[in-house]
Amino acid sequence: MNLSRVMNGLGIPRSLWYQWRKAAAPDRVKEPAPRKPSPRALTPEEKTRVLSVLNSPEYQDLAVPQVYASLLDRGEYLCSISSQYRILRENSQVRERRNQLRHPDYPKPVLVATKPDQVWTWDITKLLGPYRGIWFYLYTVLDMFSRYVVGWMVAERETGDLARELVERTCELQKVDPYQLALHSDRGDAMTSKTLTEKMEDLKVRLSYSRPRVSNDNPYSEAQFKTMKYRPDYPLHFGSVEDARCWARGFFRWYNHEHYHSGIGLMPPAVIYYGLGEERWEERQEVLAEFYQAHPERFVKGIPHPPFLPRSVWINPPKETEAYLSPEKGAILTQLDPVFVQ
Repeated sequence: MNLSRVMNGLGIPRSLWYQWRKAAAPDRVKEPAPRKPSPRALTPEEKTRVLSVLNSPEYQDLAVPQVYASLLDRGEYLCSISSQYRILRENSQVRERRNQLRHPDYPKPVLVATKPDQVWTWDITKLLGPYRGIWFYLYTVLDMFSRYVVGWMVAERETGDLARELVERTCELQKVDPYQLALHSDRGDAMTSKTLTEKMEDLKVRLSYSRPRVSNDNPYSEAQFKTMKYRPDYPLHFGSVEDARCWARGFFRWYNHEHYHSGIGLMPPAVIYYGLGEERWEERQEVLAEFYQAHPERFVKGIPHPPFLPRSVWINPPKETEAYLSPEKGAILTQLDPVFVQ
């Protein structure tokens, strides 16, 4: 019987059949025969001689092509340039000889928040001033779970002292307890300044940083800035720092209390931050249930539901957890630290 026709009739790839057979009887699987050396290959003695010549005091500081050319001028030929490189690779002798600057391996930040005021993310963006080359700086502190902007500031410069003042004042305003909060940001000068770091140690706030040149490590602050700059009323430039503060005040009022955020079940951030999300979700569900009772034929899958609220919000969720799945799939929280995993 033709194996291909049987597999096609069952809708099973033929490669899968071979995998099953190999798993069921591994002893019957024949190992591939070792490759025979090419008759044109260099002998071990010849390879040893090539390596000794390349490592000799006369040639150890020269590149392989230069050694090759020098030997030809002397009337000697060992092997081709590629063969010489191959012999060096086999002996782990092919590398940059000069000391190279190597960037350290930064750990990937992994954070999760299951309620407000567990993880804040913050960043600074530039606002164009009245003339070219003049900028104002918008500092924004965002609650990761609810997307609520808990603190912001518009200043004429970017410094660690201003960052420390903003975060300190925001922690006092939101009544953050010691060891309650993780503060995440990129590695800008203001973020890594000594004044801010020392103050966070005093407040018992854990610091987390993005990896260099990885924008996705701080996605929520970046997304908030994009929402702001894509607003129809976002100015092309600001006449003064007071003008920028006036516009930002109206924007953040809209963003926190009126903006239906797609990442939190189309709720305004203030609703989630102040714990009113479940109540608002039930009200929406009642509206949909009433419409379903009046027109059940329009819903072939049963009673519709509003967008579900997030149970947890992650930065770089690990593969071994399912806590970031949507609630309708029955996701549960894992045993990971609910605030900061590093």
